Amino acid sequence: MITIGTLPIDTNTFLAPLSGCSDLAFRLIARECGAQFCFFEMVDAHSLLGPHQRKFHILRTTGQDRPIGAQLVGESPALMREAAHILLDHVPAVSLLDINSACPVKKVVKKQAGAGLLNAPQTLFEIVRVLADSVSIPVTVKLRTGYSRFDLPYLLNIAKGCEDHGAAALFVHGRTRDQGYSGDVNYEAIRAVKHAVNIPVIGSGNVFSPLSAQTMLDETDCDGLLVARGAFGNPWIFRHIEEFFKTGTLLPATTIPTRKQTLQRHLAYIKELKQNSPAGKIGFMRKVTLWYLKGFPHAANVRAQVNTVQSYDTLLRFIDEHLSLEDVLKTTSAEY
Repeated sequence: MITIGTLPIDTNTFLAPLSGCSDLAFRLIARECGAQFCFFEMVDAHSLLGPHQRKFHILRTTGQDRPIGAQLVGESPALMREAAHILLDHVPAVSLLDINSACPVKKVVKKQAGAGLLNAPQTLFEIVRVLADSVSIPVTVKLRTGYSRFDLPYLLNIAKGCEDHGAAALFVHGRTRDQGYSGDVNYEAIRAVKHAVNIPVIGSGNVFSPLSAQTMLDETDCDGLLVARGAFGNPWIFRHIEEFFKTGTLLPATTIPTRKQTLQRHLAYIKELKQNSPAGKIGFMRKVTLWYLKGFPHAANVRAQVNTVQSYDTLLRFIDEHLSLEDVLKTTSAEY
């Protein structure tokens, strides 16, 4: 359990706000597999201010999708405040609002948003202050360890500045912007932030199993962790982490029938809930199917065939035929 501001949360393991990935279908599957706190996909503040008819599709949710957090990305205090009010008016159930100053994508940082805010700390601090003063829920900040390089005094100044301006917690990804998602996670940097502030610090980066989750906590002293890519095709990671934290027990690797059934259910949620073109929907289904094939023998050949599928029913038949063959898809130890 962790408390962020005035918000008690019954877990210290969070599903990250994964742009283009953690949609409602993904979150419902993750919750069925043990996730207790999830974030919407990252939301661009600009998109909420425009007249686009589809601007709220990313914020689709249900009563089962609770508790839920939201993350905004934007480059100015006024923009972020207006977007936050629109978001919270549309989804009053949001219990945590995060400011993204970590996204490494070029089109985002070019606007001095996302990780670009690491080069404009005073703007970041003002965004934190404005949001903390204007919404009734805790405001948090997602950081990286630096922009082009790691500079500990600079990072600690940003972390403490966010705290001083009203941040209720910090999510810290242990890489610089230039590293993206490659290279080693800088546990020492996360640990330094944890010991420099008096608010919760949640570590992020390379949490792919219960053991790597425990390493994150042991090496950083952080209060919790963020699961991102580790949940792709492996939504059971949340239950496995929670069990390992509670009892020290590594649950058995997920069986082939369970993998197959979960994938089929995930695709059914996409069919029901994803609001885009038929071509876009089947393309997304193919992407999700490939997540579940990671680490399996002969996966390259199977992936190539998945990429040719053009309909939901054909994809289900393919899964039924290929994911039942134990000599093709064997349970691996990748979850550990």
